[in-house]
Order: sequence, then structure tokens, then C-alpha cells
Amino acid sequence: MHDVLDSQARRPALRVARAVTEVFAPALLAAAMPVVVGVTSVSPIGTGLGWALVGALFCSVIPNTLIWWGVHRGRLTDHHIRVREQRRAPLGCGLLSVSVGLALMISLGAPRPVTAMVVVMFALGLAVTAANLVWKLSIHAAVAAGSAAVLVIEFGPALLASVPVVALVGWSRVRLRDHTVAQVIVGTAVGMLVAIPVFLLLQ
Repeated sequence: MHDVLDSQARRPALRVARAVTEVFAPALLAAAMPVVVGVTSVSPIGTGLGWALVGALFCSVIPNTLIWWGVHRGRLTDHHIRVREQRRAPLGCGLLSVSVGLALMISLGAPRPVTAMVVVMFALGLAVTAANLVWKLSIHAAVAAGSAAVLVIEFGPALLASVPVVALVGWSRVRLRDHTVAQVIVGTAVGMLVAIPVFLLLQ
């Protein structure tokens, strides 16, 4: 009886964890962050949005289309790529995509804030790719923490309200047993340590 009640109590928590993992997935944050920076930091807003969409295309749409194709072909277990050994090729393709996008944006004179945000995403991708060669660092935590850091830099202390979201994302990854606490903590640290200096330097 106790096991049944315990199982029932866990179900809502698991549903919340799955929802958080999907809503704050690295793919969605990689698409949303250039748009947030672009429409709030670049004038006219249409210019900022246009370049932001270019950044989102190369940071999120193209890499994650390749991931979904890999899942469809049976080469990847799922779109979060839970098996560390399967992450190498998708992460490499993601870095290549962002590199091409950055080259295009720089050569065509994209606004500095949007370019800075895309460079942050490239730097985060490079860091987690290197880490995941030997250890299953949490990409969710790294991208969430890096995004929160940029929001605080860009909009001030009021956006410290995003920090609990980073903690919630980390909890969801542990709750779903996709990562250990250590993998989430290190992912969070990497996200902040990469995003803060890169964005401050380039913005």
C-alpha cells in the first residue's frame, strides 16, 4: 500500500520535471536568447528581430533538425541524447552550424549585441562538447545558467529572478535521472563561467 501511494505521489513531480526539461530545453533557449537580445537591444526592432532569427536558425533550428533526423533514423536514442557516447557528432554538427552562422553575421555586419549572444552560444557549445568527451555534463544546466547570466547583464538585477529557473532546470534533470547532482552543478558553473566573460567582452 505504501509503495502504491509513494508511486502516485511521484507522478505529479515527474510530470513537472518533464515539462521543465522540455520548456527550458537548450534548443529552445538557443533560439529564444538571440531574439530577446535582438528585439530589446537593437533599433529599429525589425533589424534586431531579423538578425536574431538568423542567429536562432544557426544556433537552434539547423542543429536540432539534425538531431531529430538522427532520432528518426534510430541513430540517437532521443532528442535530449541521453547516451553520452552519442553526443559527439550532434555537438560537432551544432558547432559547425553556429560557426557558419557567425561567419555570415560578422561578414554582413550584424548588430553587436546579437552577434555577442551567438558567440556565447558557440562558446557554451564548445565547452560542453569538450566536457562531454569524457563526462556527461548537463547541457540543460549549462545553457540555462548561461542564458540567465546574459539576462542579468543585459537587463540588470531584476533578472536575478531567472536564477530559480536555473535551479528548477537542474532539479528536473536530476528528478528524471538523466543527470547526477554533480553533473548539474558543474554544468551550471560552466554555463556561468563561459557566458559572463564572453558576453561582457563582446556586448
